[in-house]
This record gives sequence, C-alpha cells and structure tokens, in this order.
Amino acid sequence: MLYHLLYPLHRFVSFFNIFRYITFRAAMAAITAFAISLLLGPGVIRLLKRLKIGENIRREDSARLYELHSKKQDTPTMGGILIITAIICSTLLWADLFNRQIILAVFSTFWLALTGLVDDYLKQVRKKSKGLTATAKLTSQIILGLLLGIILSLDPQNTTRLDIPFLKDVSIELGVFYILFVILVITGSSNAVNLTDGLDGLAIGIVVMVALAFSVLSYVSGNIKFSNYLLIPYIRGSGELSIFCASILGAGLGFLWFNCYPASIFMGDVGSLALGGALGTVAILIKKELLLIIVGGIFVLEALSVILQVISFRFTKRRIFKIAPLHHHFQFMGWPESKVIVRFWIIASLLALFTLVTLKIR
Repeated sequence: MLYHLLYPLHRFVSFFNIFRYITFRAAMAAITAFAISLLLGPGVIRLLKRLKIGENIRREDSARLYELHSKKQDTPTMGGILIITAIICSTLLWADLFNRQIILAVFSTFWLALTGLVDDYLKQVRKKSKGLTATAKLTSQIILGLLLGIILSLDPQNTTRLDIPFLKDVSIELGVFYILFVILVITGSSNAVNLTDGLDGLAIGIVVMVALAFSVLSYVSGNIKFSNYLLIPYIRGSGELSIFCASILGAGLGFLWFNCYPASIFMGDVGSLALGGALGTVAILIKKELLLIIVGGIFVLEALSVILQVISFRFTKRRIFKIAPLHHHFQFMGWPESKVIVRFWIIASLLALFTLVTLKIR
C-alpha cells in the first residue's frame, strides 16, 4: 500500500525513490511486523485470558508429559492470530500488492490460518478435545495445494521443473506430477511446523531462522544479476517475497517476546499451520523446494520422528523413541525444556546458514 502511494511521489521529491528498493521495504516490513506483535501482544493475552482460551494439558495423552507441562495449563493459546495479523498487515503495507507471488503467499497463509482457527475454536470454545479431525485438516491442506498447483501449472511464466541444489543446470521435469508435488510440499511443511510447536518458543524461533534464509533466497531469485551469477533460476517478481518473509521474521520475533520460556502465550494451530504453509508456499514460488528440507531440517526431523514411531509401533509393537515428536523424546531423556529449545535453535541456525552457502556450491 505504501509502495503504491508513496513511490510515485519520487517524480516530485527524490526521497521517495527509496520505496523502490526491496531491501528497504523488507527491512521496514520486519520492523513493522515486530512492532505490531509487540504492541498488540499484551492486549491479545489479556483478551484470551478473559475468554478463558487456554492450553489444555491432557493427562490421558501421557502421564509423564502431563507432569512436565502441567504448569502450562490454561496458558492463553490461539496467539497465532497475532502473528498472522502482523504478517498480513505488514506485507500489505510494504509489498507490491499486484505481485502474483505476494497474492499467492498471502492467500495460502490466510487459508491455513482459517483452517487452524476452526481447529482451535472447536478445541477451545466448543470443548472438542481433538478439534478438527485429521482428515478434515489434511483435506484443507490438499485443496490448497491443489489450487496452487493448478494456478502455477497454468501460468506461462512458471516452470514445472524441480531445481536440484548443489548441481549446476540440473533439474527434473515433473510434468503432470507437479501438482501432486505442490500438494506434498504444502501438507508436509504445514504439518511439520505444527508438530514442532510443543515447547515454549521452539517452533517460532526456527520459523524466524527459516524466514530469514528464505528472504535472502527470494531476493537473489528475483534479481537477474544475482541469479545469473549464482546460477540459480531467475523468477521474475519473486524479490517481493523477501518482504513477505521479512514480515514473518518480524512478526515471529515479536511473538517470541511473549512466547519464550516460560511462555505467556502459545500460537495454537492457527499459527503453526499457517506459518508452515507460508514457508512451503514461498519455497514453491522461488523453486527452492528441496532446500526447504535443509533449512527446515528440524521440522523434517520432528515429522519423521512421528512417522517412524507410528510405523515401528504398528508393525513391531516397539517404539523407536521414548515419545514423539522428537523434542519430547529429549525431555524424557532428562534434558530441561530450555536446553532442548536452545539446542534445536542452534542446529536450525546452522542449517539456515548452510542453506545460504549452497548458493555458491554448484
């Protein structure tokens, strides 16, 4: 909005030419989103407490886990509303609103935020302990992936080739399988972040690191000089996604202010599903789907721990981990919650750094 309102004024006042630069608008988007989260946070927490929308720790899920987390009982949840509000408002303020990638990224985020909101509403207000059924959530994710896949496959500017990291000029033509691949990325990334959101600040801290890496990747992918130099696909207009990613970064840091250990608020499914889907959508739009596996390595490990645990128990009646997802396994090993969080953050930061290094490894 500000880009469209203020940049045209550069013809009269040269100062407004600054709104032309994506780097400036991305920085301002991060600051704006952080400020929105920080300023609205206390009010949102008070409102959620007044509405008695709080975390419900279920003893029947795991007696030991209940003992570890019982102090979190009734901590306000659904704080993802705060994150998504900050992201969307900041993006609308600083990004090019007619940019196709921005429209798709915001649409995906809003779609999954709405899915998570319904899930949280059923659990918190209607007191349905499981919320939306797993089938309903998965259906919503599949429909979104299907829509994105169809839109992108019909776009003449989009390619259905899968870029392979580390290899120069090597890609795989997905053809008719492209839509299925998009569905897989959206459902996988959305659910992976959702599974990771189990300790104070864990998921949002990692999301911030992934968003920072993707902000850089979006910028270089949308800059023809940088993309040619780095031998990566040039994607016209994708530079604007760095503003969207910067908004995620700023909103995430603002939320982490309240969500860090010991947390005053949790994001709920409205936040985790939307953030995972947002990152997956960006990866698809900038053709860095496989790099999502590296930069979001912690999310991948968390999801794999659940999948392996289920498969192992179903076929052998034995568990690989003490409990899944993985972060709870380390808690059961005796690690304090804060130690699990910080060590996972350290790994995530190294993975984000390595992801950026891959730009030169070709």
